[in-house]
Amino acid sequence: MELFYAPLLSLFVLLVSFSFHYLFYKNKPSLTGGLPLPPGNTGWPLIGESYELLSSGWKGHPESFIFDRLAKYKSNIFRTSIFGEPAAVFCGAACNKFLFSNENKLVEAWWPDSVNKVFPSSQQTSSKEEAIKMRKMLPGFLKPEALQRYISIMDKIARNHFESGWDNKDEVLVFPLSKTYTFSIACRLFVSIEEPSQVAKLLEPFSAIASGIISVPIDLPGTPFNKAIKSARLVTAMLDKIIKQRKVDLAEGKASPTQDILSHMLLTSDESGKFMGESEIGDKILGLLIGGHDTASSACAFIVKYLAELPEIYQGVYEEQMEIAKSKAPGELLKWEDIQKMKYSWNVACEVLRLAPPLQGSFRNVLTDFSYNGFSIPKGWKIYWSANSTHINSDVFPDPLKFDPSRFEGSGPAPYTFVPFGGGPRMCPGKEYARLEILVFMHNLVKRYKWEKVIPDENIIVNPMPIPAKGLPVRLFPHKLVA
Repeated sequence: MELFYAPLLSLFVLLVSFSFHYLFYKNKPSLTGGLPLPPGNTGWPLIGESYELLSSGWKGHPESFIFDRLAKYKSNIFRTSIFGEPAAVFCGAACNKFLFSNENKLVEAWWPDSVNKVFPSSQQTSSKEEAIKMRKMLPGFLKPEALQRYISIMDKIARNHFESGWDNKDEVLVFPLSKTYTFSIACRLFVSIEEPSQVAKLLEPFSAIASGIISVPIDLPGTPFNKAIKSARLVTAMLDKIIKQRKVDLAEGKASPTQDILSHMLLTSDESGKFMGESEIGDKILGLLIGGHDTASSACAFIVKYLAELPEIYQGVYEEQMEIAKSKAPGELLKWEDIQKMKYSWNVACEVLRLAPPLQGSFRNVLTDFSYNGFSIPKGWKIYWSANSTHINSDVFPDPLKFDPSRFEGSGPAPYTFVPFGGGPRMCPGKEYARLEILVFMHNLVKRYKWEKVIPDENIIVNPMPIPAKGLPVRLFPHKLVA
């Protein structure tokens, strides 16, 4: 569908009657100590090189946008224009360190306008304020010591998930199943929704939101952006009913003030005593549900992919997980101590995250003019940093396309090179949450089955996260179940 709109995008560009924004930044002189702007090309008026960036992912090679320009400009920083904004792309560990170390000093979080339109309340405050507000809303909820209490819940959901969605089937479609698994956990822990039919009804529109949230913001029928807006409205309408009912249940004592993040949001005020409105809470919950399941579901699906392709890696995970399974009493759920034994499994998961990072990169807004590496970066520009610029760089990871979990043994990769969760003050607060649900998934998966891919050379697209083009169908070979 996105490729179908390529002519439409070109026509849109040709019909634009003004391009002062583009011309201004294309010819803008350097501002910092006479230093030049980074080398690069700002592309088409207004949309810049947005289409090139997005289409590289649709074609299954998201790294090509970055590496082609690194080779062309012979620089780890280059200039472009994406999503209607002048931007500098920062690549490599040194650039990552600089950006992460200067969060809220020289740069702050920024998202394209498409995100603001999908999440309307995000337009009311700056992204910096939103980040601060959200991190205050999650005290203790996503910390490792708090998450220990959720391991048994995750394991119970995983068991039910495999029993209902995988067992007694010769073939399954992995990617949608992995989304159901992680979304079920997010629904249970964030808004206390457990009924499978209600979870499924909420989940249905999320694929459209994920595909359109980072896209060229053309709000025409059938575009990914238009579908994302419509789907977000549908989800927020459903969440609005849930929020209203929770307020009633809290007032009547039928719900606990500490049972989930929704109750916490409803009952917590800011420093001035102001409570968030229902629509703002709906937006926040929508964002949490996206962040709480999309990245982990991608990781789970690609774990299945790589374990199918690499029998020796599968065997190592299987042996580790079966030792844990055999140590459990019949029906006993996983505990924190069991998770700590899954060292090889987590190394495997990390290697999957390196080769197929759900987070391809992230955006920053430049707060003040600064210079870096001999280039001037003007205030108001946007910065995009890329995970692939280190993850599959042979100078950082030798033989980078080889699957090698031993890279994560001992002290692991060098700092700022392995960044699937970002880094610095804005490192994903759900990193430990994701680790737990991924390991719980791996445990329940390998102790039940061995499997093989139905489509050996299935294409992978990135939109904006890596997705198996056909959903990753696999053929299952059940084990005799232990515990």
